[in-house]
Amino acid sequence: MAMKVDLVIRGGTVVDGSGSSPVQADVLVGAGRVVAIEPAGGGPVPDARVLDATSLAVAPGFIDIHTHSDVSVLLDGRAQSKVAQGVTTEVVGNCGFSPYPLDRSQLGAHRDLLAGIGDDPMELTWSDVDGYAVEVRSRGSSVNIVPLVGHGQLRIAANGLAEKASAGVIDTMRALLADLLQQGAFGMSTGLTYVPSRYASTGELEALCAVLADADALYATHARGGGPSAIQEAVELGRACGVRVQYSHIAINEPDDWGRAGVLLGLFDDARRGGVDIACDVYPYDASASALTQYLPPWVLEGGVEAMRARLADASTMRRAERDLAAGWGEHARVPWYWDRVVISRTAEGPVASGRAPAEGATIEKAAAGAGLTPERYVLELCRAGGNRVQVVLFYRTEADMREFLRHPSTVIGSDGSALPFEQHGRKPHPRAFGAHARVLGRYCRQTGDLDLATAVHRMSGAVADRLGLTDRGRLSRGAAADIVVFDPRTVADQATFTDPGRPPSGIVHVVVNGELVVHAGVQTPARPGRVLRSR
Repeated sequence: MAMKVDLVIRGGTVVDGSGSSPVQADVLVGAGRVVAIEPAGGGPVPDARVLDATSLAVAPGFIDIHTHSDVSVLLDGRAQSKVAQGVTTEVVGNCGFSPYPLDRSQLGAHRDLLAGIGDDPMELTWSDVDGYAVEVRSRGSSVNIVPLVGHGQLRIAANGLAEKASAGVIDTMRALLADLLQQGAFGMSTGLTYVPSRYASTGELEALCAVLADADALYATHARGGGPSAIQEAVELGRACGVRVQYSHIAINEPDDWGRAGVLLGLFDDARRGGVDIACDVYPYDASASALTQYLPPWVLEGGVEAMRARLADASTMRRAERDLAAGWGEHARVPWYWDRVVISRTAEGPVASGRAPAEGATIEKAAAGAGLTPERYVLELCRAGGNRVQVVLFYRTEADMREFLRHPSTVIGSDGSALPFEQHGRKPHPRAFGAHARVLGRYCRQTGDLDLATAVHRMSGAVADRLGLTDRGRLSRGAAADIVVFDPRTVADQATFTDPGRPPSGIVHVVVNGELVVHAGVQTPARPGRVLRSR
């Protein structure tokens, strides 16, 4: 019996996510699946809703391989900033952060870690992937969720914030990870510049990657720094363990290394020729954003946020921290501080009567001068007050390097941003959360020609699905899940800026998630058909 068709997307240019040349076709959807892709101009389909896609592109919904929507999608299931770009699936649990596993005796440390991705606090009533999936379903989400296990939370659950992990602790982590993979997690991530992931030894990572390899799961890493040694650590884990490796948000932050993107990409090419399954993702901006605490001298954060606060209350320790911070940041403190390039995007205070916290949107240089403090002392006081909740944007990259990463055939697109509402009440989050995918299509496909349309769509859909092992998404084909974006290739563009981030992109016309319209004629609908996807 033929499957009933309830939606027809008529007459569009189908860019199917495989990288193949676009074709004119009709896309027929029923029961949440693609029923057929037929030559354009087919006959009427009884009782089906018809969307006219003449002069528009029809593509698989975009899969954002690197997000921090773990909790934000629970706080606001509209996921406005993502569905407005055509993103239909968010990969969460990146950089060692995830909302599982949770040990009730370590809940404070778990919450502090989650604060590092900028989420507002909420009650954490679950403990694992199964419980998180129930919470997503009960609250409702416009987007699907692909869960990774954050190594930071895994380590806290097994070892608190202690630096050393005994053989017994590593065995506990292995067992927890195996259980979460059995529940359907797609892999594990590390955040090797964050506490407590930064404490992980090579042996610890190899023990955990062996579990991933046995399950054919992904290892995604926010590496230690961003130079050749960081890439080499990821490559060696892939080689030693036979695990698939995803190198997160590749970039060059060190001014002395600007212009060396090709050198770094050559390391990936060499590794792949040697049999290592490794790829990377990039977001299309020349600025980064993260928790400010990440850039503090490592000893300042030993024992976590509360230990940091107690430590910095001592005047002599504060002076030592100022001296060490002034020496620079990054691996071996080799990156100099340019305080006029570091912008505060979130503080502990939250919005105030004027519409935003006083420092938000200001550079560290300007805010420190206004407070009558050195930039180093101001940063330490910000972190002491706000812990991991303090967020900054750093303008430490070049567009030329980013474009070279973007063009490389092994690179896919990930925003590194959260699903957020458009109304930011004066906050200044990185515009990547609101425009990354539209920016690829508008600026780097249509304007600069770095990617052609089929390749750009492939890097945001089919190629991402391949990295994750998602077999029924990322391509428009018969039987695939009906996650679809319809956009105007002539006008699609990001509109979000660093000074006005909460602006939706232009040119995204319709978005379908699991067969239901979540954006229709550029307007979001009340539908919340998203769910947590499982690897098994």
